[in-house]
Amino acid sequence: MTSEHGKRMAIGARPPANPHAEAWVRQGDFGGLQKGDLYTARLTLDITPAMRARIKVSAFTQGVTVADLLRALLEREFPEKAP
Repeated sequence: MTSEHGKRMAIGARPPANPHAEAWVRQGDFGGLQKGDLYTARLTLDITPAMRARIKVSAFTQGVTVADLLRALLEREFPEKAP
């Protein structure tokens, strides 16, 4: 990395690692989630700013994130079929 005057600037040292966090990541314990729960697919759709505002207000008043609100809505509309 160089500064605006062409001199090299040192990058700060890496912060000390948290051994508990690193052990958690290495062991793969993600709070009881199943392996399939970790894989997601992104869905993009165009909505009006007014619709976006209504969704955000609804999520806020329910105390959930917009993503969680929409996942629940989609799950109700498109439930997984029982075998």
